[in-house]
Amino acid sequence: MIRCRAAVVALALLVSIFAAPAAHAAVCAAPALSSTQPGYLVADPACNLDGTPFAALPGAKVHTGITGGAAYRIEVPGAWNGGLVVFAHGYRGTGTTVYVDDPGLRAHYVARGYAWAASSYATNGYDVGQGVRDSVALIDVFRRVTGTRARSVIMSGASMGGHVTAVAIEEHPRAFVGAMPYCGVLGDTALYDYFLDANVTAAALANVKIEFPRTPDASYQQRWRDQVGRIVPALGLPTGSTPAGRAWSAVVERRSGGDRPGFDSAFTYWNAAPSLPPLADLPFLFGLYPGLQGGTAGIAPGNVTDNRHTLYRTTDRLWPTPAEWQLNRDVLRVRRTASADPGLSGIPRVDGRPPVPVLSLHDIGDLFVPLSMEQKYATEAARNGRSHLFVSRAIRGVGHCDFTAPELTEAFDALTTWIHTGHRPAGDAILNRRAVADPAFGCPFTRGTHRNFVAPPCPST
Repeated sequence: MIRCRAAVVALALLVSIFAAPAAHAAVCAAPALSSTQPGYLVADPACNLDGTPFAALPGAKVHTGITGGAAYRIEVPGAWNGGLVVFAHGYRGTGTTVYVDDPGLRAHYVARGYAWAASSYATNGYDVGQGVRDSVALIDVFRRVTGTRARSVIMSGASMGGHVTAVAIEEHPRAFVGAMPYCGVLGDTALYDYFLDANVTAAALANVKIEFPRTPDASYQQRWRDQVGRIVPALGLPTGSTPAGRAWSAVVERRSGGDRPGFDSAFTYWNAAPSLPPLADLPFLFGLYPGLQGGTAGIAPGNVTDNRHTLYRTTDRLWPTPAEWQLNRDVLRVRRTASADPGLSGIPRVDGRPPVPVLSLHDIGDLFVPLSMEQKYATEAARNGRSHLFVSRAIRGVGHCDFTAPELTEAFDALTTWIHTGHRPAGDAILNRRAVADPAFGCPFTRGTHRNFVAPPCPST
């Protein structure tokens, strides 16, 4: 399933603000004006999205508040072990109301004796820099509101929160003892290159001429809808039933992580899924394309994507085929005018220099934030001599952040054991092309069945 969808989040937020039951009216305050972001509202962190009050788990104590224009929640178990998990949420669209919610592992953290803290961030959009600032600030907020300093801090986050996590540990290496990003954007601007790759190759293979305007407007969005209306049938989507569609599937597979089990089911799943607003009437990847121009909705200046030197492949042969050379001649080429920022402005760069143990999870069929993000981070970590500090676990699912509770809890427990003992846990060989293509890839750490993932079954143990 697709998690953290902007449309779903917006609907839930409207329900919490305007449709809360009268019985909770005295508990849940109206959204407050942001003290730092003109035009922004901050939802009451003491109130859940469904209008009910946020309550502590048995034996725990909660603290909520607003600081620096960001809402926060903190929960401390009665038998606290001195550890704190700072959780960073994912992308929430470009609305102007921010809110905080709970990490999926909330109950597990508390059961294991860990306190946790989460921020709404002061802004929405793909503002990783703000997410880093507000998440790191929670360490001091925790000390202030509880009167106690955490002895150790683990950084964790999902999707865009994975990007926040990777940047936070590189920018503040002494603040954390470990990190657990999952379904994370660990390749910074490479994610936007992937969206570009998918769309320009689709257009070239469908023989539909497209453009990449630096300042797209409503008229361009309509032109893009018309162009997609010609591309989709030419590719035989959602399954890719035409020769052009099969070629495009092969390109997307290689750009998203390589030949691997379950890809055909992932390709169909994502091409049948609707995109994000305002182009939710288009297949998923096609609805993302117009959002590339001008950076990331005002967060990054200029254009952050580039494919001038990208060689698109439909096979794994040593030398490109004539059809591959033709695709590369036909495809639209785009030049980058902005890049990942080494600081916290624009799109912060991820250098792949983990200073602490990092254990990450990724669905191998996720075509929103693909496995290639994980591979890019692993490649950079190896180049920087830090492979020993990174473990990646592949999960046999097609959704975005589609993990079962056992997959997440086992990963967190493995990370904390690694931190305490120094013994690096097992992971998957995501940079080994043969291992990734093996029909059993992803079996060791997948727990339970993931809907819509179709591949040869894992061998029985």
